[in-house]
Amino acid sequence: MAVSPSSTTGSVVQLSRVSKSFGDVKAVDDVSLEIQRGEFFSLLGPSGCGKTTTLRLLAGFEEPDDDGGEVRLLGEVVNKKRPYERKIAMVFQSYALFPHLSVQRNVAFGLEQRKTPKAEIGDRVRRALEMVRLEPDTFARRMPGQLSGGQRQRVALARALVLEPDILLLDEPLGAIDLKLRKEMQLELKSLNKQLGTTFVYVTHDQEEALTMSDRIAVMDNARVAQLGTPAEIYENPRTAFVAKFIGESNFFGGTAERRNGGGWEVARSGGGRFLVPDHPAIREGRAVRIAVRPEWMDVWRPDAVPPGENAVGGTIRDVIYLGETMHLIVTVPGCDDVTVAVRNEGQLIKPLPWKRGDAAAVAWRPEDCQILEEV
Repeated sequence: MAVSPSSTTGSVVQLSRVSKSFGDVKAVDDVSLEIQRGEFFSLLGPSGCGKTTTLRLLAGFEEPDDDGGEVRLLGEVVNKKRPYERKIAMVFQSYALFPHLSVQRNVAFGLEQRKTPKAEIGDRVRRALEMVRLEPDTFARRMPGQLSGGQRQRVALARALVLEPDILLLDEPLGAIDLKLRKEMQLELKSLNKQLGTTFVYVTHDQEEALTMSDRIAVMDNARVAQLGTPAEIYENPRTAFVAKFIGESNFFGGTAERRNGGGWEVARSGGGRFLVPDHPAIREGRAVRIAVRPEWMDVWRPDAVPPGENAVGGTIRDVIYLGETMHLIVTVPGCDDVTVAVRNEGQLIKPLPWKRGDAAAVAWRPEDCQILEEV
């Protein structure tokens, strides 16, 4: 399938202070963002955060409030345009295949509605099926009831791609298939995005899925965008405690900024002791500071063996959890929640961890690994 001439760089989706209410409930609240042509962009968040409503606003299934901002697609305001008047296609979580039509007729349906010449339809359907790795000679005549969940998902994707849309909207399309196939389809969707140059806007509640596939992610919370950035920016520099908790795991510490120390700040910890953090515009002397530290950026040491220059808090090993490629050490630390430390599993049958429940331990991490949170 050829990439459209317009598939160059530039913004193709713009939400400008968009809001949508259902009665007294704000489902989307003052959301502004831009999505670039050819980008794989994910809307990520828990149930009820506003991500699917945002997608439906792009699709035309919902309209913004009367004073609820502008939705622009390909430079055109589309607030009042019907779904079929927008240069988009959508893949639904439920697939929404017609059970009485064959695979070929399902994929061809949109082309037939658009009065595409019959001579073109067969070739385009065949190319679309090949694109999603469904052999046309094998699958074209099958009915949806004769397909596995993963095959139905591919048919739904082919039905959208055959229309050669500028923008493809995907509403949790992998949620109903098994883990192994879901991981394969994640890579296939990412590959298709790059191959076609089509802009993908993808809704998911699965953090790992969003990190795997996306060029950028908008993390949504309570109908707003909590943070927008690349997967690395969001994981390694979360702005808020919500983002730090929702994307992966984090340990949290709080305290009061006491004084500058070199290029950073010395913080008096709420539970006793001190730790160093990097400089940050939000830090002021005497003000509260909250930080997050990823479990894989921490180590556990004997209390008298902490490396010089590292932050450390003392505690007791509460549990050792076997997770395959990693081990989680749960450490009870006075004055804060239990701390989780992820360490590499080097083989428990040959080289077991030297820790057991009840051992005294110190959790340590480098000052530069502190993630300064904007909300306190």
